[in-house]
Amino acid sequence: MHFVIYGAGAIGGVVGAHLHASGIPTTLVARGAHLAAMREHGLVLDTADGRHAHRIPLAANASEVEWTEDTVVLLTVKSQQTAAALDDLRASAPPNTPIVSAQNGVANEPAILRRFARTYSVCVMLPALHLEPGVVVQGSSAHPGILDVGRFPDGVDALSTSLASCFTAAGFPSEARPQIMAWKYRKLIMNLANGIDACFRDDSAAHRELVSRARAEGEAVLAAAGIEAVSSETDRQRRGDLIVRRPTGEDGSGSSTWQSVERGTGSVEIDYLTGEIVLLGRLHGVGTPVNELVQAETMRLVRDRLPAGSLDPAAAVTRLAQA
Repeated sequence: MHFVIYGAGAIGGVVGAHLHASGIPTTLVARGAHLAAMREHGLVLDTADGRHAHRIPLAANASEVEWTEDTVVLLTVKSQQTAAALDDLRASAPPNTPIVSAQNGVANEPAILRRFARTYSVCVMLPALHLEPGVVVQGSSAHPGILDVGRFPDGVDALSTSLASCFTAAGFPSEARPQIMAWKYRKLIMNLANGIDACFRDDSAAHRELVSRARAEGEAVLAAAGIEAVSSETDRQRRGDLIVRRPTGEDGSGSSTWQSVERGTGSVEIDYLTGEIVLLGRLHGVGTPVNELVQAETMRLVRDRLPAGSLDPAAAVTRLAQA
C-alpha cells in the first residue's frame, strides 16, 4: 500500500513519519514554507527521544504524486481546506482511489463521498503540534496515537482491515470499526473545547464552565438529532494508557484550533466543530448559546488577529447570563 498524506501538518506529519519509518511507501503533500523546509532538511519529527529528520517523498499538489493502483489518500488538512483538496485530488487521482478522512469534525466524509465512492474515516486520537516550518511535535511519549478506521457511512471491508494493520505496524494502535462515525461524534463533543482553548486559554473556573456547558449543549443536540455517539467512558477506556502526554517545551499542548491562531494562518476549523453543533441545534430546535458565542468569538479572534488566549472567559460567562 502506498500512502499519500494530503496535509503534512501536525497530524499528517506525525503519521507520515511513522508510516515511512516502518517501511510503508509514503508521500507527503504540503505547501509554502513547510514544504520548502522539508525539501531542504527533511521532515523533522520531535519526539520524547529527540528530533529525527525523515527524508520522505514530497509533492506540492496531487499532480506531482506518482499514482498507483494501491495508492490510498489520507486526508489530513483542516476541514475548511477540504473542498480545495478534493478539487485538486479529483483532477489527478484515479476515480477509484480510496480517500480516508483523518480529520476533526464530521462534515468531511460526506464531502468526500460526493466525489469519491471509496470513502473511509479515521477517529484520530493523537496529540501533536505544528508551529515551525519543517517540524512536527509528537505529543505522546508512549504510542504516538490511536487511529481507528472504518468505511463511511458504516461497515468494515478488506481495505479498512488493511489500513488498521498498516497503522498498527507503524506504531499506532488501530482497530477496524463498523460504526466509526459514532466514535467521530464523540470526538466532536471533545473538540468543542477547541474554540474555548483558542480564545480563553487559562484554567479558571469560568473557562471550565464554558467547556462543560458547550459539551452539554452538544450532547443535547446529538440526542435531539438521533445521532449515535460512543460514551465518554468507552472513549476513555479506548485511550487507556496508550497515550501519555509529554512536556513539549511549547506554550502548552494547544488544540488544533489554538495552533492555527498561534501560527496566524488566517483561518480556523471552528465552523466544522462548534459550528456543527450550532447547525444541528438550529435544525432540531435546540438552543446552543455557548457554542454560538464560542464560534463568533473564535472568528473575531482570527479576523482581528488577536493573540490566542487573549479573551476573558469570565466576561463570556457574564454575557451568557445577561442574554
